[in-house]
Amino acid sequence: MTEHIDVSNIENLSLAEFTENAYLNYAMYVINDRALPHIGDGFKPVQRRIVYAMSELRLNADAKYMKSARTIGDVIGKYHPHGDAASYEAMVLMAQSFTYRYPLVDGQGNWGSPDDPKSYAAMRYTESKLTGYSKVLLSELGQGTAEWIANFDGTMEEPLVLPARLPNLLLNGGTGIAVGMATDILPHNLNEIVSACVHLLDSPKASVLDLMTHVKGPDFPTGAEIISSPEEIQQNYETGRGSVRARAVYSIEAGEIVLEALPYQVSGTKILEQIAAQMQAKKLPMVVDLRDESDHENPTRIVIVPRSNRVDIEALMGHLFASTDLERTYRINQNVIQLSGRPGVCSLRELLKQWLEFRQATVLKRLQFRLEKILDRLHILEGLLVAFLNIDEVIHIIRTEDQPKLKLIERFELTERQAEAILDLRLRQLAKLEEQKIRAEQDELGAERASLQQIIDSKARLKTLIKKELLADAETYGNPRRSAIVKRAESKAFSERDLMTNDPITVVLSENGWVRAAKGHEVNGSELSYRSGDRFLASAAGKTNQTAVFFDNRGRTYALAAHLLPSARGQGEPLSGKINPPPGALFTGLVLDEPEQKYLIASDAGYGFVGKVEDMISKNKAGKAYLSVPTGAQSLPPCRISPEAEQLIAAFTSEGRLLIFSLKDLPELARGKGNKIINIPSAAVKSRSEVMAHLVVFQESETITVHSGKRYINLTLKELTHYRGERARRGLKLPRGFQKVDRVVLNP
Repeated sequence: MTEHIDVSNIENLSLAEFTENAYLNYAMYVINDRALPHIGDGFKPVQRRIVYAMSELRLNADAKYMKSARTIGDVIGKYHPHGDAASYEAMVLMAQSFTYRYPLVDGQGNWGSPDDPKSYAAMRYTESKLTGYSKVLLSELGQGTAEWIANFDGTMEEPLVLPARLPNLLLNGGTGIAVGMATDILPHNLNEIVSACVHLLDSPKASVLDLMTHVKGPDFPTGAEIISSPEEIQQNYETGRGSVRARAVYSIEAGEIVLEALPYQVSGTKILEQIAAQMQAKKLPMVVDLRDESDHENPTRIVIVPRSNRVDIEALMGHLFASTDLERTYRINQNVIQLSGRPGVCSLRELLKQWLEFRQATVLKRLQFRLEKILDRLHILEGLLVAFLNIDEVIHIIRTEDQPKLKLIERFELTERQAEAILDLRLRQLAKLEEQKIRAEQDELGAERASLQQIIDSKARLKTLIKKELLADAETYGNPRRSAIVKRAESKAFSERDLMTNDPITVVLSENGWVRAAKGHEVNGSELSYRSGDRFLASAAGKTNQTAVFFDNRGRTYALAAHLLPSARGQGEPLSGKINPPPGALFTGLVLDEPEQKYLIASDAGYGFVGKVEDMISKNKAGKAYLSVPTGAQSLPPCRISPEAEQLIAAFTSEGRLLIFSLKDLPELARGKGNKIINIPSAAVKSRSEVMAHLVVFQESETITVHSGKRYINLTLKELTHYRGERARRGLKLPRGFQKVDRVVLNP
């Protein structure tokens, strides 16, 4: 027989809706009850439970140490339904002075090291108790200041938020990853934060910029420098999001670099590995040795030995900052559980403002709780005074009556609370009551009641009390800033060029495009041997760490690292094996110089411009279209421009015309055709009947020797003045017999 099930009272829910609700509930649980800290005490639930459980075990700063396993057993057994390993790790972090700016747990045994924070011993081997600083979170716990909630299984209660006397959230910072959100709050200096709180109490409308006169920036447990600019830090505090950069601190001792402090949460071992890896890969030729001299007196002391005293230490450290963890960026995302119970990203001002609201509410609860205690005691004292004045009758009633409480209430018009207090005293104590003591206690409590009532009724007095307590705690637990905020130049890693040796070389190019590099600058390319049918075209003197740039007749440039060029012991190698010029292209010249060096670039059509070496360089094997060459024209060899003095341009045409004008008349371009240097009809260029044959850049102090066949003529300044004119003019004819110019030579 089939059993009939009544589904009329069962709620129907679609799978999609059920899944959505389940995921949402899980997400909110992770956000509120696991991953994000509360603005009040700055704790995530597991941290709060560890500290509270230790306080319940009486593990205060003046107590004896207790096995950490015992404490963690209490945490996970009474308050925390998670794993023991996770809880113990949270406890370890709170004990590490290099992780927490103000540690909450005082550990005995192996609690890890700055070099390897996760090298701590198992909980069965370590002992722990609370630090003195933990009092700022626990001292007001039994004074009506905390809201109590049931633990995970409902068998006992735990505080929802600890009544923190200081903004622990900003002091120790916090990290967490929730569902769809995360938090990264950096630690700060206690004195600075307290000073900012006091300022905000005095000036509720204070801006973030005003608060930054007190809070300069984060303050890490380690002594590394914060190198972010004040503007960046202000932006972080304004928005609650951003990043901060920290850099290791070093000094120079006897020519050696000594690392004295590493950035927050950076391992010394990892730094050694990173630098050693670069040394093995021959990317640090200027470093010859690396030592770790760290000990108990100097937790961080890593020594880097440069090759010689000529090494630029500042540049070397700039490279190491850029390429290792010696410089680190820390994310900021001030996402916290706010007083409303909802998560949100807060600015520095909002964080301090909300915490002060929390503190004001906490202090008010504490004062109200104490006032109620005083009023209750005063009420009892009134009853005891009545008992004293009628002591014999009271004792008689207690001894003889079956219901003495009711009789006392009826006879002396006492309240039930007063009657219970009288009955709670032993007869011997009751007989010893003294009016003087009762009235003295009444006076004392009355004065305290009046003082408390004044503070409760006055916002100004309440603020003053909070300020006094904040400054007192700052005096007790505050210490100087550890992370100096310093303006530093941006770190820059060495390029491959920087790591090359800068030995002098001469690059030689032949007409058929064969290239070679000879050591030194004394090499004469025309005296070298060449393959049959080939001869010298051009040469350039430079250094091995520079880039050689080759020009073809179509205005394309090709770049090759000088140290990769073949040796001049042989006849070199064809450029076509290293680059891909278009078919039919012929090489016309080369450049080997510093990136900022300027050259005169021109085509024989009579157009040109001033260009920098860095603009000529291309990473493509096919090169780059650098000079736009008109139809029928070809590019000319580049002319180096001396930066020292004002220079002139001398342009010679194949028809024997010469035009001289100032170099300033030509523009500086990154690429292109350029401006007209000398006027040559375009038809003549196309037919090659007339072209610009030679181009010279010279100073007024120099003379020019023009060679025509075996004859030559020296043109002095006075003679050259005859040929000066405006740019783009036709120029003047050279003397008869020298109009076919074969070669132009400059003489100092």
